[in-house]
Amino acid sequence: MRRLLKSRLNGAALAAMTLAMGASAALTTAAHAEYPERPITVVIPYGPGGATDISGRTLAVPLGKLVPQPVLTVNRTGAGGATGTVTVRNADPDGYTMMIARVGSHTVNPAMKATLPYKLEEFDFVGVYEINPVACAVAANSDIKSMEDLVSRIKAKPKSISYSSSGVGSLLHIAGAMAMREFGIENPVEELVHIPLKGGGAAATAVLSGTATFICTNSSALASFVANKQLRPLMVTTKDPVPGFDCPTANDLGKPNLNQLVGWSGIAGPKGIPEEVKTKWKEWLAKATTDKGFLDKMTTRGSVIRLMDPAESKEFIDNQYNVFRKLVDDLGMRIEG
Repeated sequence: MRRLLKSRLNGAALAAMTLAMGASAALTTAAHAEYPERPITVVIPYGPGGATDISGRTLAVPLGKLVPQPVLTVNRTGAGGATGTVTVRNADPDGYTMMIARVGSHTVNPAMKATLPYKLEEFDFVGVYEINPVACAVAANSDIKSMEDLVSRIKAKPKSISYSSSGVGSLLHIAGAMAMREFGIENPVEELVHIPLKGGGAAATAVLSGTATFICTNSSALASFVANKQLRPLMVTTKDPVPGFDCPTANDLGKPNLNQLVGWSGIAGPKGIPEEVKTKWKEWLAKATTDKGFLDKMTTRGSVIRLMDPAESKEFIDNQYNVFRKLVDDLGMRIEG
């Protein structure tokens, strides 16, 4: 009887030990499960239909074929991109909450806004994938035919020439000032009339209607207006020509410093993302950005698809921020409120 009881006890102990080992192995497997185990949320910090939204949702199509879990794109708008950006900053740095970082959210806003509720260094960038050259343009029926014409008008009659933007503190706001300063307008804040509007579409319409003389904005935002012969491009801020824009480049005009004046889109997450997550995104982006459907749609909009790895992305963004911040400080454009 004792021998039988001992045997049963030993059997129970062995079963308990086996169960414990199995549970431990399961926990170890779970702890080292390959990313991603669940859906990934990609926050778009601007509204539907804008450049950031179009870029993010166009990229999500090839990503959906590559990522083994759903990629959920969500618009979280407000405060010029700050609301959605803060929600990503506050998320766990586990790779499950990412965002479409944009020139506005991560270079213009930090450079111009003193009370921004987040800092550039609070994010990890896994890759910049899109460059939007800035194009300066006038209405197709304008008698201004070149950048030289435009600059001559401003110098001859300060405060008579206006440019439109999508709001105070936007890329368009800083682009008009930076472009004109590079062409010899020493204080564009004083010598130009800035017309801030609600959105890039309204800013382009202001030039079409004659409310504003010119606009400097992402080539992707102007591509359709240029193709339809509604706006005439005077310059693109690139070294090489941009398809669909029959105008000189900044380098053609002897202004290579304007190569820094570009829009861009990239993928970012909260500071502290594991290297495994960065590696996965690097692989996904390398394949997604060579997808023919993605390339066709993006290049038609005037975008230049150029994938940067995490280190190159950080260097590019930091450099652009420093250029913008210096301009803002030199011209007294910093927004304190």
